[in-house]
Parts: sequence; C-alpha cells; structure tokens
Amino acid sequence: MAMLRWAIVGPGRHSNNKMAPAITSASNAGLAAVVSRDLGRARDFSKRHTEGRATAYDSYDAMLRDSSVDAVYIASPNALHAEQTLKAAQAGKHVLCEKPMALTMEDCRRMVEGCQRHNVRLGVCFHLRHHPGHQEMREMLRSGTIGEVALAQAQFAGGVRGQTEPPPRSELQRWWEDPDLVGAGAFMGSGVHAVDLLRYLLGQEVVQVAALTDGQRPERPLEHVATLLLRFRGGALATVHSSRRIPDPRNDVVLYGSLGRLACYGSVSTTLMGELEVVSQSLTRHESYGPHDTAMYRGMVEAFGQCVERGEEPSASGWDGLKVAQVTLAMLESQRTGRTVTLGP
Repeated sequence: MAMLRWAIVGPGRHSNNKMAPAITSASNAGLAAVVSRDLGRARDFSKRHTEGRATAYDSYDAMLRDSSVDAVYIASPNALHAEQTLKAAQAGKHVLCEKPMALTMEDCRRMVEGCQRHNVRLGVCFHLRHHPGHQEMREMLRSGTIGEVALAQAQFAGGVRGQTEPPPRSELQRWWEDPDLVGAGAFMGSGVHAVDLLRYLLGQEVVQVAALTDGQRPERPLEHVATLLLRFRGGALATVHSSRRIPDPRNDVVLYGSLGRLACYGSVSTTLMGELEVVSQSLTRHESYGPHDTAMYRGMVEAFGQCVERGEEPSASGWDGLKVAQVTLAMLESQRTGRTVTLGP
C-alpha cells in the first residue's frame, strides 16, 4: 500500500485533536508538512505530532513547492477553501477539504473542475460516512430491510448547561463569528454533516428545503439554532436540527420505513460511538460502538489514500460537497424569504 504524505493547512483545534492523530496513525499516511500564518505555531504543531519531522511553513505557496507533499488537508477559514484548493490542484496535490467546501456554487464548481483538470482527487471531510453503524444502515437500506423510507430525522447539536448563548470563541477561532468568512453559523458547523449523512444513507439528493433559524438578521447575522425540513428525490421527508445552544442533545439519526425503523442513537458526533437499532419484519438487532476518539477520521484518511492509489473518487467527493453547499444556500434563502426553496440539478 502506497504511503500518502500530507500537509495540514490550518493547525487549529480540530487539526490538533482529530486530523493530525488520524494522519499519523493511519496505515497509509504520514504528516510531511504543517502550514500556519504563525511559523512558531506550525513548528510547535510539528513537534507535538511528529517530533519535529514535519516541515513547518508560514507560506502556503512554499509548501506547495515541497515535492515531499502528496496531499493537502485544508482547514483554513471557509472563504479561503476555493483558492487554496485550486492552487493545490495546479501544483499536483490531492485535496481533502474541510466542510463547507466553499461558500458559493460557483466556487464549488471551480474546485471540482480544477481538480478534474489537473487529475487530482478532491474529497470533503464528511467523517460520519466512516462510522460503521452508518455504513451498516446504508447497506440495510439498499437491501430493503425497512422498506420504503417515508421519514428521516438527524440532529447534530451541542451546548453548555445554564448558558443561553454559545461559549465565546478563542482568538484563533474568531473567524467563525465573521459571516463573510464562515457563511453561516450552527448549521455550517454541524448541520451540514447531518444533511450529508442523510444523502449518504438514502442515496438520493435533496430537492426542496424549508428552514427556520434564530439568525440571519441584523442583531444576529449567524444562527445558533437551525431546523430544516427536506424533501428527497425519492419522496422521503426529513428534518435536520443543528445548534450551539442545546446542552445534553440526542444526536441521533433515525429512518422510518414501510417495514420498520432503522436508527443509530448518539452516533452523530465527532467521536465514534452510539447504538445501532434495527426493528423490522425481517430483523431485530442492537449493536453498540465505541467510544473511539479518532477512528472515523483515521478511516477517512485511509479511504482517501486508497482512492488516490486506485484513481477513484472519494466517498465524499467534491460533488457531494457541492450538493451540501446547495442545501446550505437554500437554507439561507428560505430563512430570508420565508418560503420553501426548490433546488435545481
């Protein structure tokens, strides 16, 4: 198995807690470089995760000239994703981009087309596809275990008891409070994962979106709570909830079909955990998972490396990132207009 040598762009909390451990523990990956505007921060990150072996850069362009780097993990502010992806593609580097892929449909298309043109793989970090419970749910849905799905529900939320507002961001995370850099609030942070998970499970695209949030207004430009009602191409309806103001959430995914119920309770998380439940005419089953802190991310890194080696598209490709961005933009339009938004092809 070929080793893919990675550069991390944006050594923030998620890179530190999830992605660097995933890359350094993956069977087919290694961390070759770290990029930060603060060279000292990049060096400290390299020391923490590779005993200083990964080269520290304060220049993205200089890293792209490093022939030891095969792939780039982009965890910079959302508004920078498109240009950084296009530069990486031009340099012949494969790209695994944090969600959201980009803030406009035009940028999403440019990213997909640019990576295709330069023959590099483009993946988006939808880690929930790498939960074994979700993978089993997908297979059971394909085999008709619960029949025709009528309704699906998914929630990805969090909060702090006793606080009516989310905890303040650190200085390094302050860009999450800038609408021009982040695009949206709680939905962009977690709700997009729930939408992609439902797309992955159902194997269908969203065709209509209706949304309510507590934001997108002058006094609160970024939402802390968002609820979406979705219609999928096959006819199933779905609700998606995301929030930074819900302590003790039940972050579950549940699907109701004509022959039964399929659920994974507590699995919509950054930690691999939860309980799979199947109740149908043909099968009743319960299975527990985890907790495993970085297992989904390691699985994502290893799967991406295998796709590069085989010349295949990743499970969550640039196209998947584009379709979730389309739902995000429809959410914003629906909240602004009070109307249901029908999505184009």
